[in-house]
Amino acid sequence: MSSHLKRLAAPKSWKINRKENTFTSKPKPGAHSQDMALPLGVILRDMLHYVNTAAEVTKLLHTKEVLVDGIRRQDSRLAVGLFDVISLKNINKHHRVIFDAKGRLDLCEISPAEAQVKLGRIVGKTIVSKGKIQYHLHDGKNILSIKQAKVGDTFVLALPSLEIKEILPLKSGMMVFLVRGKHCPDVGTLKEVKGKEATYILDTKEVGTAQKYLFVVGEKKPVITLA
Repeated sequence: MSSHLKRLAAPKSWKINRKENTFTSKPKPGAHSQDMALPLGVILRDMLHYVNTAAEVTKLLHTKEVLVDGIRRQDSRLAVGLFDVISLKNINKHHRVIFDAKGRLDLCEISPAEAQVKLGRIVGKTIVSKGKIQYHLHDGKNILSIKQAKVGDTFVLALPSLEIKEILPLKSGMMVFLVRGKHCPDVGTLKEVKGKEATYILDTKEVGTAQKYLFVVGEKKPVITLA
């Protein structure tokens, strides 16, 4: 499998200069789909501008100062996706992957305190022995817990331990973030969910969307920075 792709053929969700060079890195297959993730090296070089070349990316990663969700990473092609946290320990800088106003993957700088928290949407669950449930999250993580939650709910997780700090249920009155569809990246208040369809309030206006596009981000206000 090729480790690179042409910039002009890169997903529209990638916020990169498409005419600067012919090729760019291709993320390794992982928890995030290619259109919802960026290679770690591209983030460090093309978006954060901490380095200028691929060789410098390799050197930076070998210092073991780059963390993703609190874990040291050394693979420049690691797929980094929505709400993942990138930290550089030596300069104490932290960034979270979000969407910009055009629905493209972007980064926002966050505080060291916020870098200790991540949201994980439940996309599936499996009942295992002794009453425990294995929850499958949007970023490929699996959490084993006795706590009760439904598919569509969101865990507020401590990094890097992945301890569940809070459960944000998918219900009326909760703040939701649109992660796909033509309304991405709206942030509104959920009105109701009917089967696979949902309605949320945005600036007093009711908007309909698919339930699977909703990501609960808080109750009265988002738990994390979204812009």
